[in-house]
Amino acid sequence: MLIWFILIGVPMLFGLYAQFRVSSAYNRNVQIPSRGGITGAEAAEAVMRRAGINDVEIVEVEGHLTDHYDPTHKRLALSSDNYRGTSLAALGVAAHEAGHAIQHKVGYSMMKFRQTMVPAVQIAAPFATWGAMIGLLLLGYLGVKFGIVLLQLAVLGMGAITLFHLVTLPVEFDASRRAKVELVNLGILDADEMPGVHETLDAAALTYVAALVASLGSLLHLLLILGGVSRRDD
Repeated sequence: MLIWFILIGVPMLFGLYAQFRVSSAYNRNVQIPSRGGITGAEAAEAVMRRAGINDVEIVEVEGHLTDHYDPTHKRLALSSDNYRGTSLAALGVAAHEAGHAIQHKVGYSMMKFRQTMVPAVQIAAPFATWGAMIGLLLLGYLGVKFGIVLLQLAVLGMGAITLFHLVTLPVEFDASRRAKVELVNLGILDADEMPGVHETLDAAALTYVAALVASLGSLLHLLLILGGVSRRDD
């Protein structure tokens, strides 16, 4: 029970804390208008234009914090609050997504690596989710060896997901770094307005750290289960 709490419970609590941080930081800074008064869409366009990017479509999408950059279709999607908003939070998020577009243009290696992993993670996710559960349930019906195979598949699946989250960290940190630099260099925000952007983007980055911690905890938990079942089979 203690091991479960350390490997699963603590990361779960950390994830809830990270979500609280990003929600509170965003909600606070979305209420603070920037002095320049330009929208998130305009800020993203300016950041990309400075980088020589003229072929990325900026679109408005529904939802709350559903912002993302799609490298396959060269589309930068901003939720309504960030597309139309002029707040510190809106400009920070929009510039962050533009940072991903810059990574795509310059061929940032970690972004390219993450993109190549997407199909593998999509395949691995069901194994990671159901492999251990079904394997343990079927141990008594189909034998230990069959259960071990399913647990091994679950470990491989969770390993791929953990690696994906690990690679995601430098991609997200780098996009935020680019965003913060360009917002000041382009004169979109003054230096004394940047704390709101820092708070918003740093809180968002914490959610990616939490995702890595959670997947790593699940991977270690699966390995412990597999080790126990394997010893029982010896």
